[in-house]
Amino acid sequence: MTGLLPAVFGALVVAGLLGAGLALRPHTPVTRQPREPSALARRLSGISPRTRTTLAASVGLGLLLAVLTGWIAAVLILPTAAVGLPYLLSAPPAESQIRRVEAMEDWTRSLAGVLGAGVGIEQALTATLRSTPEPIKAEVTTLVARLRARWDTETALRAFADDLDDVTGDLVAANLILAARRRNRSLSSVLQGVAESVAEDVSSRRRVEAGRAKPRGSARLVTLFSLGVLLILAFTGDYVAPYRTPVGGIVLIFLLAAYAGGLLWMRKMAEGKPLPRFLGPTARAGAR
Repeated sequence: MTGLLPAVFGALVVAGLLGAGLALRPHTPVTRQPREPSALARRLSGISPRTRTTLAASVGLGLLLAVLTGWIAAVLILPTAAVGLPYLLSAPPAESQIRRVEAMEDWTRSLAGVLGAGVGIEQALTATLRSTPEPIKAEVTTLVARLRARWDTETALRAFADDLDDVTGDLVAANLILAARRRNRSLSSVLQGVAESVAEDVSSRRRVEAGRAKPRGSARLVTLFSLGVLLILAFTGDYVAPYRTPVGGIVLIFLLAAYAGGLLWMRKMAEGKPLPRFLGPTARAGAR
């Protein structure tokens, strides 16, 4: 015992000296490189605050429904429905595209009226800037800025067609390009004819969109009715009791996923495909 105590004390003294030496040793702080956010973190950061609030509320409601009714699948079904159904049942962005085409028609008529006064194409494009409709205001402003920066007129018009990114914009830009090459004085009457064809395009698009709105309204009504029935049956009766089991929950999720897939398929069919453009996106590459 008397020999053990000096050994322990000696070991403690040596450990203390080693610790003091390591503490007094100069060292440089290690700077860690910031980690790049993962793909999931980037997607979550892009979610709007409204969507986050809706998702959090639906998760809480799903947990409450699972506790009250025993539907464990509600924890997954409610958040998915709260986020996915507004997208599946909303109208595709066809109305904004139609407004853009209408703006092209109005701008083309205005441009034809200015060209009828005998001014050049570049001056006419600059003169119509103030009266340009709002849906294409940014594109026309960029076109005028390029012309003022001494861009070649044809190159600027091709870039303008790329900015519009629509076959109707290609039609207007193509006629302006031909007029810029030939300096044709009959461009005013040509643009009037183009405006008439654009007006017919707007009318046909509105008729098609009105026809597509009917099945969307029916699907929206059926979906809301089905959700109401499911919520009522969740709290009353034993008709949906098998879906409270783990196997029944999986079957319910599969059925609802199939229904959501049908809604997604209907939305994709209602969106349609844009007409192919005939002016390629080569102007910007050539300008660089």
